[in-house]
Amino acid sequence: MSPAAFVRLAWQTVTAPREVAQLLIAARLSHEAILTAMALVVALNALVMGILQASMGAGALPFVMSPVLFGALLAAMLVVSVMVLTGVGRMLGGAARAEDLAVLLAWLQAVRILWQVIVAVAALLAPPLASILAVLGFLAGIYIFLNFLDVAHGFDNLLRALAVLVIGGLALVMAMSLLVSLMGISPNAMAI
Repeated sequence: MSPAAFVRLAWQTVTAPREVAQLLIAARLSHEAILTAMALVVALNALVMGILQASMGAGALPFVMSPVLFGALLAAMLVVSVMVLTGVGRMLGGAARAEDLAVLLAWLQAVRILWQVIVAVAALLAPPLASILAVLGFLAGIYIFLNFLDVAHGFDNLLRALAVLVIGGLALVMAMSLLVSLMGISPNAMAI
C-alpha cells in the first residue's frame, strides 16, 4: 500500500467506516498477515510514544513509560480486546470471527498512529489546535469503532455495538488489571 493509498483509506475510515470494515473483513487475511499487522502497529505505537516522550519531556505527558513496556501492554491489550469483544459480541447475538476483529483493531491502531503524529505536529505549531484535534480524534475513534463492531458482528444496530463496547470495555479493564498485577507492575514501575 502506498502512502497516498494509506492516507485515502484512513480518511475513508473516518467518512465511511462501515465500508472500510467490510473491505478489510472481505480481504480474509491469513493469520500470519494479521499477526504481522498487529506486531507492526504495536512497534510503531511504541516508537511514536518513545519519540513523543523524548521530544516533549517527561513533564509534558500525563505519564512516562518505557516504549518496550508500552508495546508489551499494547500487544496484550489488543489480544485480550479481540478475545473479549468476540466473546461479548457473540453473547449478544453477534457473529464476528476473532480474525475479523483483529484486522479491524490493527487498522484502527494504524489510523490512530497517523492521528497521533498529526496531533503532535499541531502541538508544536498551535497547542490549542492540538487539544481540539485530540478530542475530535477520540470522538471519531469511538464512532469508527462502534461501526467496526457493528459490521463485524453483523448486528445492523449501533446500540448493540455500543453494548458490546461498554461490556467489553469493563471486562477488558478487569482483565488488563489482572494481567498487569500478575506481571508485577506497579504504578511506580511504569516510569522505568
